[in-house]
Amino acid sequence: MKEADLYPALKAYLEAQGYVVKGEVGACDILARRGDEPAVVVEMKLSFSLALVMQGIARQGLFDDVYLAVPVTEKGWKLRYKDIVALCRRLGLGLLAVRGDQVEAHLDPGPYVPRKNSARAGRLLREFERRVGDPNRGGTTGIKRVTAYRQDALRCLAVLSAGEMKAAAVAKTAGVARAGDLLRADHYGWFERVSVGVYAVTPQGRAAMLSEAAEIARLGGADAQV
Repeated sequence: MKEADLYPALKAYLEAQGYVVKGEVGACDILARRGDEPAVVVEMKLSFSLALVMQGIARQGLFDDVYLAVPVTEKGWKLRYKDIVALCRRLGLGLLAVRGDQVEAHLDPGPYVPRKNSARAGRLLREFERRVGDPNRGGTTGIKRVTAYRQDALRCLAVLSAGEMKAAAVAKTAGVARAGDLLRADHYGWFERVSVGVYAVTPQGRAAMLSEAAEIARLGGADAQV
């Protein structure tokens, strides 16, 4: 397939809406006009790429209504569809998908006003404030992350290493207000309830004391406070 193979379907699609369509006008792959309305530009590529996005952004310096057009048969279209639409929306670009001689408009050009996810942002900020130090190296993948929750669990583990204890006492000694919920949830398999409200360390927890010794020491062991 060549880019030119997309042109007939796109031309017919626009003409069906009353546009006069012409190809290769200056730097524009397709330029279309309907009466005295603002011109519409369509930039084509055989796959959605950075080159296509940059091409569309360049045309926005000339006209407001700019579409990117790609065939839906491109590899990865379904996997990347949501990200492609989100990127085009953020950049104010339209998106046309060509399948054979059919064209489907997935997004029209327009100004983008991002809607903030305040709840998610709040969770991130709380994690930032609660996390002690900077235990994770940015940009790494496939390794265990140290979160504020894990740090709290390590504080509780350090306290319980001395022996069985009530959850309330663990919370006070470790300085972890949510110790009760954390011990009950036992997310890491480190704790076991030996009686009502009383917890001890599991063999898995003992192993974690050794593997996480450096982080526990950095947190100050049982003396760490939140």
